[in-house]
Amino acid sequence: MYEPPRPTSLAAIASLLRVALRGDGDLLSLLPAKAYRVDAGWMGYSRRSILIVNDPGMLREVMTDPLDIFPKSDLMVGALEPLVGNSIFVSHGSVWRRQRKMIEPSFSHMRLGKAFASMSAAVDDYESRLDAAADTGERFSLDLAMSHLTADIICRTVFSTSLKSQTAIDVFEAFTFFERTCAQVELRRLIFDPPFSSIPQQPSVLEACERIRRHLSDLVDTHMADSPLSWDDIAAEIIAARDLETGEGFTRKELLDQLGVMFLAGHETTASSLTWAFLIISMQPELAQRIRDEVRATAGDGPLTLEHVRKLTFVRNVFRESLRLYPPIPFMPRVAAEAATIGRHKVKRGAMIMVSPWTIHRHRAHWRHPHAFDPDRFSPEREHELVPGAYLPFGLGPRTCVGAGFATLEATLILARLVCRYDIQVIDAAKVRPIARLTIRPQKQLMARVVRRPID
Repeated sequence: MYEPPRPTSLAAIASLLRVALRGDGDLLSLLPAKAYRVDAGWMGYSRRSILIVNDPGMLREVMTDPLDIFPKSDLMVGALEPLVGNSIFVSHGSVWRRQRKMIEPSFSHMRLGKAFASMSAAVDDYESRLDAAADTGERFSLDLAMSHLTADIICRTVFSTSLKSQTAIDVFEAFTFFERTCAQVELRRLIFDPPFSSIPQQPSVLEACERIRRHLSDLVDTHMADSPLSWDDIAAEIIAARDLETGEGFTRKELLDQLGVMFLAGHETTASSLTWAFLIISMQPELAQRIRDEVRATAGDGPLTLEHVRKLTFVRNVFRESLRLYPPIPFMPRVAAEAATIGRHKVKRGAMIMVSPWTIHRHRAHWRHPHAFDPDRFSPEREHELVPGAYLPFGLGPRTCVGAGFATLEATLILARLVCRYDIQVIDAAKVRPIARLTIRPQKQLMARVVRRPID
């Protein structure tokens, strides 16, 4: 059974020394072997107490958080605040509940049906780029290819503009810089800084955030200058959203905060998952053939419609298994706003509660052959194997990602279309090493070639 690349698990001190010597701040390599075995346990090399929680019952207690005791960690909030403010991704309590109720309708099944045409058009355009790469045999970065494609889809579905526009290109480039440069959970800060410390950002990162928000502001202006009926996209629905209790909409700053999240979470996380999925498919020709067989059986030789994509169970399970092994957000840290008890563990105010989909998804108590790629584990015949609460690539409980359905539809469409049309060949696949920054990415860009498949 194929096991995709992962860091070797070491003892705590050895893991710490490995990351310190490499100097890349990789949080996956920092995880000690113990983190994959315990239901909950203290990680012992930090000034702030860190409790990692892998037990589904304890996880639900933390993630549902009815008393607002466990908000998003101050480290995560501090890293993302210059870009997304106090948006749905980092807010908590009554502010989050108001935002969620206002945004949720924008990602309803009806809206996904409308967005599908834009998704398909973006894939059409990207196939033209891949056709050119196939003709010339050029090498290209698979990471950047997936980022570009998913960013184009977000531009089209949120703002009705393609990535060909200069504004969209500038936003994409600034986002790419932000994701790779912003101060996140730095090793030094994680170990030595006390809880609730400020997270300073480099001036270049702050400038990138300002540039993104300036462009988002211009795009909001194009929508607000016209009749609300002139636009049929996600931005228009969020602008029109109203609080059911007060009748008020989002302020301008709130609009920019929420739309910043759409770009950050909407393209980078899906791009990360697709990068890993295509790497895995490139290493398993039989997996690619199963995808092609299902698409052919479902849609024949015609174009893929929304109804077809919703029936592609195996393709969707390939995406789900990619999310399990490489959850886009590998760590969802919370902080104890007050002293509390989680299971048998007493936590003090300021303690970090480390919710890690990376360790939960690879925990032997929850998964058979946890490091192996096995999409059939999500098949109806094996549903009885799934442990409730042990699969959380989109979060858990009321804070499950509002865009989960959007991302799943988008990724299923992309996998089905590109695998049927091309063989994507990753160069030096055996040397790939995953690392965690904002999302899980390969340490070095995955260079690839694409070969157009013959028409059957």
